[in-house]
Amino acid sequence: MTTIPLLSLITWTPFVGALLIMFTARHRPLAVRLIAAATTGISTVLSLWIYVAYDREGAGFQFYEKLPLVPALGISYELGADGISLVLVLLTSIIIFSGVFASWTVAVRSQEFYALLLTLVTGVFGVFVALDLFVFFLFYELAVLPMYLLIGIWGSTGEIRPRGIFAWAYRETGVGTKEYAAMKLTLYLLFGSAFILVGIFALYVVSGTSSFSFLDLEAATFDRGLQRWVFLAFYIGFGILAGIWPLHTWSPDGHASAPTAVSMLHAGVLMKLGAYGVVRLGMGLLPDGARDLVWLVGTIACINIVYGALSAMAQTDLKYVIAYSSVSHMGIVMLGAATLTEAGLNGSVFQMFAHGIMTGLFFALVGLVYEKAHSREIGKMGGFGRAMPGIATAFTVAGLSSLGLPATAGFVAELLTFLGSWRSAHPWWLLPAVAGTFLTAVYVLRVAKQIFWGPLSPHFHHLEDARGPEWVALVVLVAVLVVFGMVPALAIVPIDTATVGLLARILTP
Repeated sequence: MTTIPLLSLITWTPFVGALLIMFTARHRPLAVRLIAAATTGISTVLSLWIYVAYDREGAGFQFYEKLPLVPALGISYELGADGISLVLVLLTSIIIFSGVFASWTVAVRSQEFYALLLTLVTGVFGVFVALDLFVFFLFYELAVLPMYLLIGIWGSTGEIRPRGIFAWAYRETGVGTKEYAAMKLTLYLLFGSAFILVGIFALYVVSGTSSFSFLDLEAATFDRGLQRWVFLAFYIGFGILAGIWPLHTWSPDGHASAPTAVSMLHAGVLMKLGAYGVVRLGMGLLPDGARDLVWLVGTIACINIVYGALSAMAQTDLKYVIAYSSVSHMGIVMLGAATLTEAGLNGSVFQMFAHGIMTGLFFALVGLVYEKAHSREIGKMGGFGRAMPGIATAFTVAGLSSLGLPATAGFVAELLTFLGSWRSAHPWWLLPAVAGTFLTAVYVLRVAKQIFWGPLSPHFHHLEDARGPEWVALVVLVAVLVVFGMVPALAIVPIDTATVGLLARILTP
């Protein structure tokens, strides 16, 4: 056992980096990048440390820290990590470390950009390890609010203009612009936050514990009717961030308009906060409510899977393809959780990790392609594999993981979810899940063929492959996808230590 506050160091090191950037490295772009790389690198090393040191024989929250903040109200700075948190902290550290290098060429107001990025990731780490719901909510808002500035200032506006009878309305309201995407995302997520806050205070008031501690609330007994309503509030509040249908519409616009690193964090990690909230708070604190409403969660997840895949097939903007594919894959995450089976819940958490790495890689590649070709319109591109063999290879690996090819992390996650669906109380869920995988294969292979195969247009003979720091994100993310696909026990073993206890709590009458 160690007395070093590892979880606090992981969480706050990026924030220290943000302060250093703002107060010591302003107007020195190289120093800004090095500070960002160093502080996120420290968090990554410490995340690997707790991953290795985590006791896989002992379930429950480990690396526990507690410091009273407002004793009169039962608010404490309380942190801990179980198997689910452990994997998601590792995911966050890998994505932000890669994202710093993927954003190496950001030149406009780079110090503010990196400071906001590091502040955002502090909030993400905090959400995954916070055991006090009041502190959890503060970290949640810290993770969400910087998105408005990051998209509104450093985002991009889609080059494909709206057409059809409602085109004038889209133009008047700014649909497709970065300002529209930033405002829409913020309003949606603040709307979701209101549901979460109501749910947290309802549990605090009714529990009679005068404590916001997850562990205290977990030991409390709640009326079954109350559990249903609060679970529904958590499902809506967190589900908005997870991109559940029909509350997902902020997601494609936000992903497509965000700069590269923010898209990576956005789709790779932030959407997982929503799914994590449903699992940790909704299912963890409200087992009866979860058991009564999983039919709703699973059914909407099936709609997510098919709708997201069909929408991705119809897109002509490369970023929108990846964005809608995230909506589809988050459906698999929610479906796995809704099965209430060990295989399904393990598949859900594994899919959070696999999709986070995969979509982070996708957005890093889209950013590189756009930076070099100055276009995201799929129809204009072709033959890029001749000029960018490294980028084409990485895109192919990400695509194969997305459609669930064996030996990639995506395969393991989807297989476990399918098994869980078949063994659940609603085995028909398996049909839309498998249909979504088939549709994913269609649009992924179509996009890869159009962009990277065939003859190279004379307009793009100047294109170059990834260079220097750009390789870091590609190599790291591809390696993680393959390693965790070849050795899935690396993730499943720690995840299982948490999901077995959670399921026992839900399924025990």
